[in-house]
Parts: sequence; structure tokens; C-alpha cells
Amino acid sequence: MAAPILVTGGTGTLGRQVVPLLRDAGQRVRVLSRHEHPASEGVEYVTADLLANEGVERAVAGAETILHLAGGPKGDVEATRNLVRAAAEAGARHLVLISVIGADRVPVGYFRMKHGTEAAVAGSGIPWTTLRAAQFHDLVLMVLRKMAKLPAVPAPKQVRLEPVDARDVAARLAELALGSPAGLVPDLPGPTVYAAPDLVRSYLGATATRRPVLPLPLPPRAGRVYREGGNLAAEGVTRGARSWEDFLRERVSA
Repeated sequence: MAAPILVTGGTGTLGRQVVPLLRDAGQRVRVLSRHEHPASEGVEYVTADLLANEGVERAVAGAETILHLAGGPKGDVEATRNLVRAAAEAGARHLVLISVIGADRVPVGYFRMKHGTEAAVAGSGIPWTTLRAAQFHDLVLMVLRKMAKLPAVPAPKQVRLEPVDARDVAARLAELALGSPAGLVPDLPGPTVYAAPDLVRSYLGATATRRPVLPLPLPPRAGRVYREGGNLAAEGVTRGARSWEDFLRERVSA
């Protein structure tokens, strides 16, 4: 029987898109989750906690390919180190990581943390592939929904974003997981670059919400990086197909 592909974060925004693609490709899929889930056709669930380093050895046992999609607001580096340590001991042959565009350039805590996870994977001794993607449409929508409840919606005027659809990222990750280790592959941004105030206005218009938009400056160091596009993909990369406008229409109409 073929070895299963292990997916961490398989129940999250991205994982819920990746797992069916792998299953439809004829792969056995094992999902690592901190909570118990009943098995479904072609998918088994293993309860483990990467940050607490509990149950990780059982999760990686027999898995030759691992997609590391799990993440949180803190502790990602330590969680990734626990995963790669167990995976190396178990003889994993391919480790695929999702990261963020600008992880090596943007002087903000989250980006630094993601760069730390990249380093943990690259130094694991396991052949690896890392994909840096832009912010997901889902994340942008969640942030805008919260900010739109304020009397005035803040929007950093120096920030440009190129949000990408999680379905496009999932398709690329499934392709990479089924292929050979490739190191750091080209970034995956969305189809369009937006100034942050324009994203805010598009949401307010789509939801018929009346709020003033308050452009805000950034601290000098971070502001310089964002002004120079340090959080954006390089020219010439292949971009995701699904636009922010299409995504917004789907969600607002739903």
C-alpha cells in the first residue's frame, strides 16, 4: 500500500482545499489535527500538537511526503522544528512548506516568524519545497469585516497587497507535493496589486457599508519596505487566477 501524505493544518482554510485535491489524485491522506475527527473516505486523522510536541512521532510515521500548512500567531518556529525533527527520524523524503511572500524582507514579527519556519525546513536534512504565497482572500476579508465595525476604517496608505485565492494556492501545493523536491519555488500572488485603502473601499462598497477611510502612516523602517514593494512578488511570476472582486461577490452574495 502506498505511503500516506501527511498534511498539517489539514482542517484549516488552506488544508480544506488541499486535502480533496490529493485524495482525488489517488493519494492516501493523513491529517494532523489538535482535535479528534472521524475518518472519512481516503482520509485518516491523527491527533497531535506540534507546539507541545505531543503525538508528532505517530503522525509522521510512514509518511514520505509531508505538507506543513499549520500555523498560528505565535510558536510556528518551535512547532516546525518539532515536526521536522520527528519527520527526519521517521525517514520522510519530501517536506513541503507554505510561507508568505516577503518573509525574508519585511521587518514585521509575523514575516520574521515565517522566515524562521523556512530556515527550520531548509536545515532539516529532508529534501524540501517552499512556496511563498500572498495573503489569502479569506484573511483580507476577515480583517476588513472587523475593521468595518469601527467608526472610521484605518488603512495604511503605504501598503500594497496582492491577495490570492486559497484555491489557487491549494492547487499549486498539491502539484508540488506530488512532484519532486524543488527548494524555494516562485512566489504565488493574486492577479492584481491593490493599495490598502482601495481594498477597504471595495469591501465597503460591496457590503453597502458607510464608513470613512482613514489612511495611516507606517513606522519608518516598515514603511520603507512596503513603499519599495518588499511584500510583493517579483515581476514575471505566475499569478493566481481568481480575483479579489470575484471572491468578494461570492462571499457577499452568500
